[in-house]
Amino acid sequence: MKGKFLVIAVVVFLLSASRVMAQVPCTADFNCDQNVDATDVDTFLSQFGRNPFNNPCPDCYDSPCPCTSQSCDPPAPVERTGQTTSYATGDDGDLTKGITWPSPRFTDNGNGTIADNLTGLIWLKNANCFGQRTWDDALSDANGLSSGTCGLADGSNAGDWRLPNRRELFSLTDEAYFNPALPDTAGTGQWSEGDPFNTVQLGTYWTSTTEALLNEHAWYVRMDDGGTSHTGKLTDYYVWPVQ
Repeated sequence: MKGKFLVIAVVVFLLSASRVMAQVPCTADFNCDQNVDATDVDTFLSQFGRNPFNNPCPDCYDSPCPCTSQSCDPPAPVERTGQTTSYATGDDGDLTKGITWPSPRFTDNGNGTIADNLTGLIWLKNANCFGQRTWDDALSDANGLSSGTCGLADGSNAGDWRLPNRRELFSLTDEAYFNPALPDTAGTGQWSEGDPFNTVQLGTYWTSTTEALLNEHAWYVRMDDGGTSHTGKLTDYYVWPVQ
């Protein structure tokens, strides 16, 4: 009887596997060129990969690029760090692994906001509107931000903005540069004022992420070298809101 059940289980598994293997390939504008064609398949496979058993199409695979649906759950590839100088064979600068940054990386919306074309996040162009604040005040300041303040003319209301989490804020950094550790989008070899942000401080910025072991601490990102760590929430650090 055990042998019979084993045969049945194997047959069921193979039938299920054949149905999964035969599923329709993901179709979407994965390379965001406003066309759905064969090049999108190559982009999907090279950037996201796809295991037919464990990695089905993302929930929003048939949505416009970038995804706009509230239920969207696209793949989350790891981007390149930006470092291109190699210090040893096989290091980051040698291999430059990760998803290539879009060009341009940022778009100035002309209303006090900057769109990050890599992550889809919208950042406040003014990187120092509030000065240095405690963590609680940073949360409140970011959440209360609205059009008409901090150089904004985007029609936003209080509650539309927030303090970025640790990974969101860290995603702005570029490991090729320091003072600040931000991407050179103007092609000058180093970040400069208005490239595309203003008043970036060579100091520490709060994130909204609390340290799990020490709940009275929160994580921060240093814009001088891109370093991240955590400290007490009563410390005064800079505030950089995001949508």
